[in-house]
Amino acid sequence: MPSGKKVKLILYEGLQFAALVVPIFVVMERFASLISDARGRDQTAYWLVVAASIAYVTSAVLLVWVPLKFLVLRRRRFSSENQQWRPTALAYLVLCTFPCFAIIIASSKVQVDGGLRLDRFTELPVSLVLVSLICVDIIERIRHCRLIGPSDGLDSDFDMPGPALPQLDQVTTVTAQLPADDGQDGSTRGPPEAKNGGPPGRWQDLAGSPGRSTFSSRAPSAAYLYTSRRRSYSGPLGFLWRRDGRSEVFVDSFLFWLDTVEMVRVAGEPAVFYSAWVFPVYILAFMSTLRLAIAPHNPLLCSAGFALQELPFLVLRVSLIVVFGYVTPVLYPLKNVLVSLTFIYFTFLSKLRIFKRQSMF
Repeated sequence: MPSGKKVKLILYEGLQFAALVVPIFVVMERFASLISDARGRDQTAYWLVVAASIAYVTSAVLLVWVPLKFLVLRRRRFSSENQQWRPTALAYLVLCTFPCFAIIIASSKVQVDGGLRLDRFTELPVSLVLVSLICVDIIERIRHCRLIGPSDGLDSDFDMPGPALPQLDQVTTVTAQLPADDGQDGSTRGPPEAKNGGPPGRWQDLAGSPGRSTFSSRAPSAAYLYTSRRRSYSGPLGFLWRRDGRSEVFVDSFLFWLDTVEMVRVAGEPAVFYSAWVFPVYILAFMSTLRLAIAPHNPLLCSAGFALQELPFLVLRVSLIVVFGYVTPVLYPLKNVLVSLTFIYFTFLSKLRIFKRQSMF
């Protein structure tokens, strides 16, 4: 019977392989049907497109996907949680997401040139591409976690600890700051002796570190306080305070890609899809997906989000609203504005000398 690690490995690799292959086949089949309808139900064109999709998937899997997976699995010390970027996710974007978006743009171009409005790729293909993208992201983030039983202390990898006491520094005592008191006989008064012949613990600290008093133990860490706080909630409703980082990864991944999902949804509007605006929409949407190749703990992810998503999406959404009206909710351009302004302020402006004055809040 295979071990649990092998079962988990087979499950993850099977899901990622399905996320790579299924969207391409679905999008290509829809495109083949569109080409067939545009040519008057020509079955030859339909099967040529299907054959091309099979040949592409076979070549991509055998020449790129399988060798890459072999190298990643053999070099386990360079696993995804220890890297600054994720080669598997980057290969997925190049092999699956990019061709799918390109085919959807080509379908719009074919219909516009032929004066047809047959298919907008509205629901199943586009949603399947995005769901597969999110699935690959989730698998890459929880690959190092266990699927059965508790998370084994891995919650700290996903969540931010709550308020905790800061680490305390050594504080100079008043006694240590006073000068030595000379007695009437001219001898320097030293620390009192303990009954066992050695100085007591408090004077031992002063003797070991002159002018400083040390603590017998360090301040409790944030993880310890966070764990203790979670365990303190007990009783009939104690289950309401239970949380697990593995389940939070799913929520975080869907929220992370929500802006890109909305942008792709705008491209499905008939006025946008059958116009030249479909090109910048899908191009910028694909550029935002490049963040998948960056590890979640990489500090570069914040700058990449601003450069690849927030600022380009803001300009594009404002342009779409000016040209087509409110094809996208105003909430999303407002979100892009606020995120962009806060990024610029806290990253660049707050470091200026004028913002470092003590009198300012």
